[in-house]
Amino acid sequence: MAIERTFSIVKPDAVKKKLTGKILARLEEEGFRIVAARMMHLSLRQAEGFYAVHRERPFFASLTKFMTEGPVLVYVLEAENAIQRLREVMGATDPAQAAAGAIRKLWGESIERNAIHGSDAPETARFEIGYFFAQNEVF
Repeated sequence: MAIERTFSIVKPDAVKKKLTGKILARLEEEGFRIVAARMMHLSLRQAEGFYAVHRERPFFASLTKFMTEGPVLVYVLEAENAIQRLREVMGATDPAQAAAGAIRKLWGESIERNAIHGSDAPETARFEIGYFFAQNEVF
């Protein structure tokens, strides 16, 4: 397997509950290396741009409003097969459907307020990393 990079966000619900450190520790325990990170408070424009692929979906307004409710941690992870492995560690989007021990099962409340976002494909990861980080900010 090749080393790859993926993008992730600790969402406002998890930051508010002071779960950021627990989530990052879990990811490091799973073998991920954090190669860039930034705490920020997304503007509505930033959230809408980031989730533009969902613009026509019925949950778009609710999702972008939620993502601007409080600070988030945006970060880039590196590991072998990072995208797929992160998807497994996060668990299903719906915490009720996530496997036991998955981040979303442990700390998610709902499909929207599920503690963490992760890229779903290599092209998505490239877009998402570039959306928040300049090339010289990722180590």
